[in-house]
Amino acid sequence: MTSSERAALTADHRDEARIRALSEAIARAVTRRWTIMEVCGGQTHAIVRHGLDQLLPEGIELLHGPGCPVCVTPIELLDRAQALAARPDVVLCTFGDMLRVPGSRGDLFAVRARGGDVRIVYSPLDALAVARATPGKQVVFFAVGFETTAPANAMAVLAARREGLGNFAILASHVLVPPALIAILGEPERRVDAFLGPGHVCTIEGTGPYDELASTHRVPIVVAGFEPVDLLAGVLAAVRQLEAGEARVEIAYGRAVTPEGNARARASVAEVFEVCDRAWRGIGVIPRSGLRVRDALATFDAERRLDAELPTATESPVCISGRILRGLARPPECPAFGRACTPESPLGATMVSAEGACSAYHRYRLAAAGEVG
Repeated sequence: MTSSERAALTADHRDEARIRALSEAIARAVTRRWTIMEVCGGQTHAIVRHGLDQLLPEGIELLHGPGCPVCVTPIELLDRAQALAARPDVVLCTFGDMLRVPGSRGDLFAVRARGGDVRIVYSPLDALAVARATPGKQVVFFAVGFETTAPANAMAVLAARREGLGNFAILASHVLVPPALIAILGEPERRVDAFLGPGHVCTIEGTGPYDELASTHRVPIVVAGFEPVDLLAGVLAAVRQLEAGEARVEIAYGRAVTPEGNARARASVAEVFEVCDRAWRGIGVIPRSGLRVRDALATFDAERRLDAELPTATESPVCISGRILRGLARPPECPAFGRACTPESPLGATMVSAEGACSAYHRYRLAAAGEVG
């Protein structure tokens, strides 16, 4: 065994001890039932993959929130992306996890199979390179994400303006976390007592946007990371607040998150985008929950510059992903889960996305039980 292998094994044992200690501390702290929602899809996958929800005492329930940007991208924008990709004068650039997300009439993978120029990129800067290399085509980057990805997309727009790349535009589908949490707290069926806040989002935004939310709605918000130890530490902090009757923002991911966040990143976002109402797939329109390109930069907004008439989009009547995204149901409660809806043939985005709750349950729970091939 090499020294690096011994170090890794030691780290694994150390994490196991910390996980066990945190689980025991949570069990000691709980005196009644509490329901905690993790916001980020990456956190959901870590919880399901490592079985963290099964380590918790009976009094603690974890719910999965709307923290998968692919999952909440409105079906109308998916249809628009497909319509643009089908045009002979357009190159559509997107991340790989968008290709299989179903719109109302198929997905981008099918558009590419029919001859549409759909290219997988790893950053918006890759899409800029495509625009430079193909001046005879309109290059559209499908800009999907929460506050985390907005700075990079803003920088791409600013770079295109600086270089005079008139054939580059973005199809913006940016959404903001705090308004979604407010909408969840306003649900008549609300079950959430506390939130595990999104670590990556707060790396950019800081914790300021959550302070008023926590105090106004009397709900603890603990910003958590993505490793098992991070998540259990977040649960413990949330439980201690709940048991003490407190409701404040707390950072349990201090190695990445500060209260002030990243001011330079926020400044670039503010230069390119403005807040708008935004439809969330499966949820509906949430006021002031999205970002759109400012009028001064409208030439880089594909929705305005290259828009096309589209029929009304419709969702599958069987899919209950909207209830799953709002924490009102779990994936196995869907009648189509693992049957009519699988990663190979998804009815909703929560099954195909790398951060979707249905995908996590199908991959880690059904596979572990030997119910899928």
